[in-house]
Amino acid sequence: MELRKEDIQVLRTKSRATSQVTFDVDYNVPDVKPDIGRMVQNKGDVSVEEVRLSDGHAFLKGSLQVDLLYVGEEEGKVYSLSAKLPVEETMNLEGIVSGDKMCLRWEIEDLSLHLIHSRKLNIKAVVTFYAVVDELSGIRLPVSLDDETVSVQKKQMRLLSLAIHKKDTLRLKEEIELVSNKPNIAELLWYTLEVRGLDLRPEENVVKAKGELFLFALYKGDDEDGTLQWLEHSIPFTGEVECSGCTFDMVPNLEASVINQSVEVKPDSDGEERIFVTDIVLELDIRLYREEDHEILMDVYTPFRQCIPKCKNEVLESLLVRNFSKCRVSDRIEIKETQGKILQICHSQGKVKIDKTKIVKDGIQVDGIVQMKVLYIVGNDDMPFYSMEVMMPFSHVVEARGITEDSVYYFHTDLEQLSTSMVDSNEIEVRAAVSLNVLVIQCIEEKIIESVEEQPLDTEKIRSMPGITVYMVKQGDTLWDIAKKFYTTMEEIISMNSLENDQLTLGQPLLLVKKVES
Repeated sequence: MELRKEDIQVLRTKSRATSQVTFDVDYNVPDVKPDIGRMVQNKGDVSVEEVRLSDGHAFLKGSLQVDLLYVGEEEGKVYSLSAKLPVEETMNLEGIVSGDKMCLRWEIEDLSLHLIHSRKLNIKAVVTFYAVVDELSGIRLPVSLDDETVSVQKKQMRLLSLAIHKKDTLRLKEEIELVSNKPNIAELLWYTLEVRGLDLRPEENVVKAKGELFLFALYKGDDEDGTLQWLEHSIPFTGEVECSGCTFDMVPNLEASVINQSVEVKPDSDGEERIFVTDIVLELDIRLYREEDHEILMDVYTPFRQCIPKCKNEVLESLLVRNFSKCRVSDRIEIKETQGKILQICHSQGKVKIDKTKIVKDGIQVDGIVQMKVLYIVGNDDMPFYSMEVMMPFSHVVEARGITEDSVYYFHTDLEQLSTSMVDSNEIEVRAAVSLNVLVIQCIEEKIIESVEEQPLDTEKIRSMPGITVYMVKQGDTLWDIAKKFYTTMEEIISMNSLENDQLTLGQPLLLVKKVES
């Protein structure tokens, strides 16, 4: 018997691995830099320069760059320095071979700097790398049979089929010019660059991106006193990457991560150093699904010969829910009395860290923290700059009706809004909005018919069965099962018993006539 089949594509995880790299190094302050009096703020950034895959292993090569903003010991002026720590790591990924595609993410779990003395620092850091290798797998679904004498049982299913899986990069380059009342830039001391409110969506043959780019830059002016100046600027952006075959109605599972960022200074048309050039590169992991309706053959039989379906267990995927949720977090933070009264908040930056997620009734509970750094000025002319770190915990349930332990879900979190304001000279109020977007896929394990074997009927068994039977419907009986058991057809039973449809009731009598005589 020939089965007509339809193909769907699914993405299966071939291998995954997590690896932690720890740093505990002493770093000498370069001779050209003045002694450290007090550390103000630090930041870290990982860059991966090389990834090599071989049988069962992935080799990573890159660096962790650590930047420090500090106040000099003698003059009380603000300076910055950078340390580049090499990273070489081998990750064990069972089953992978050269040529596989790997999705790599990383996170700086912890970064702390301690002053040994004014010319030496101790740097401690933990960087976690997450690697996943996926492989495309095809499933062939039987949808019809070429033999009209054979009865078929079908099941209507709306399934997800992977249409597009690719990685691409999106580069965002912007220029910001100083306002006229600001002095020219003598030296860029410090910057932070953040993407907030990132929205990725598929359209015709492209994936479009929009959001906001936030720049904070602290620099030394070229005036006589070399005063410290700073700039806060937000730039709305739009961009797109080519994606052949993409359509707006596809189900997206899109992830973006920053793989490179920089801020440089360039002269304006008059030759004066007054322009900041921001450059940020996002890596996009693009997965787009198509929802399709399929009528799948679940069973076959005929009263005239023995049909034996050969089946294989397959996990089929269907869309359960997409939910765009938001959680608002706020807190009030008191400043240490030893630092002095706050005069002004310069800048605040933050990121969302998810600690754990778990499936609850009709939803997913998310527990995490918003990690923030706030740079501010106090009324101390010798050492005016101070920084504090703030951890704001949150717990939020994202609605996902019908979710079960067998469901697979993908989270995309983003710090959509962040604001800090002075309550008074001793207290800061912090407000944040965290977007928690989730895609939930229901996984269904089904026996899929691969082929149907035909064999002659068991004549002895058929001869021993009565030609006419009155059968009382039992719990769990279906018309299909009864017809198959008594060598008749559903149509024959419906006609013989004047049934309106194939629904049965417990204890209902049915007149059954065997279609086959030995």
